[in-house]
Amino acid sequence: MSGPGALLLVRAVVPDPADRAAFDRWYEEEHLPEAVAAFGALRARRGWSELDPAVHWAIYELETVEAGRAILASAALRTLIAAFDRRWGDRVTRSRELVRLVQGLEGGR
Repeated sequence: MSGPGALLLVRAVVPDPADRAAFDRWYEEEHLPEAVAAFGALRARRGWSELDPAVHWAIYELETVEAGRAILASAALRTLIAAFDRRWGDRVTRSRELVRLVQGLEGGR
């Protein structure tokens, strides 16, 4: 990885338990693959919070923080946001955070 690397974190809150299975399927089958391709992410992971079952996290690993800044200003992100809004409207809220990686440490197995 050149540069310090970065993570783009997307936190979504799906308050209605009745929406969670459909949200999970949609994110897995459509949104995550589209976002990875649009962002040029090195990899992506996602999951549900164990502390608050309404909270879903998507984590995109990027080569540089500059790549993250470019994504946040991109037409590709605006297109993904529009698709998200069409599908979920105001039923799901979300926020984004760009994190500059400053250290990595591999754990023993």
